[in-house]
Amino acid sequence: MPIVTLPFAELVDRFGPVPDGVELDVWDVEEPYTRPDDVAIAFLPFYFGGRHRWQYVHDLPNLQLLQLPSAGYEHAVPYVPGHAQLANGRGIHDDETAELAVGLALTSLRELGAFQADRANGVWDVRTTRSLADRRVTVVGYGAIGSAIATRFEAFRTDVTVVARTAREQDGRHVRAFGDLPALAADTDVLVLITPLTDETERLVDADLLAALPDGALVVNVARGKVVDTDALVAELQSGRLSAALDVTDPEPLPAGHPLWTTPNTVLTPHVGGNTDLSVPRSIELMRRQVAALADGRPFENVIQS
Repeated sequence: MPIVTLPFAELVDRFGPVPDGVELDVWDVEEPYTRPDDVAIAFLPFYFGGRHRWQYVHDLPNLQLLQLPSAGYEHAVPYVPGHAQLANGRGIHDDETAELAVGLALTSLRELGAFQADRANGVWDVRTTRSLADRRVTVVGYGAIGSAIATRFEAFRTDVTVVARTAREQDGRHVRAFGDLPALAADTDVLVLITPLTDETERLVDADLLAALPDGALVVNVARGKVVDTDALVAELQSGRLSAALDVTDPEPLPAGHPLWTTPNTVLTPHVGGNTDLSVPRSIELMRRQVAALADGRPFENVIQS
């Protein structure tokens, strides 16, 4: 009987009815699985690292699908067994990450962190801040999360431009190509990054692109830290010319003493875009569909490598 492993017991307890001929089991990939020949699908833990753990995955000779909980997948591609497919968590974190992208922008523009610091110090300081409405927003990356982010920014009465690897018409929007970014930067008030990390997108936002942004522009990164040239961003922040609202950094976790701890005009969260109380139920929804596909002999969803 094929086994589907889930990373912790709560997922098994909340999974519900299992198709005939499929068994669920708990495996956190901290040690070798006891019945390696029987595993057909392995769902990885939400935070997964360590090469020894990838070896445990390679020890599953009949693995059909390795399922990631994250939309990002670049960290897994080099380690996937050749006989297995790799699927990402597309759809799990769309709402969560889109919420945070807007929240980071509002926190920066409306200076919410500064007002909370005033409260802690007993200061009542009425001052003018910047509105999100009427801003020109460029969203870089137009997958499921990028679409969700664009929709939410549009609800705030902003002028949204979306950019992806290739130009196209999608969802009623004209998607611009990465090559258009230098020209778009001069008319961008808020640059939102949600593109996957690839060879093409590593340091896509470099010193030249940052310099092309207008004074006072805001960089919101909910993608991967390496999409941005960190040294170039730090220089712009230290000069006071740009602002940043970052859920991801390079390096990550951010080490003690790193300049991003103290740069002005900076909002920082510790990579929590997909970390809310929605993560578990949305993960279970995807797991149920993948298990049903296994039982029915149908193609799996979200396959990005096979």
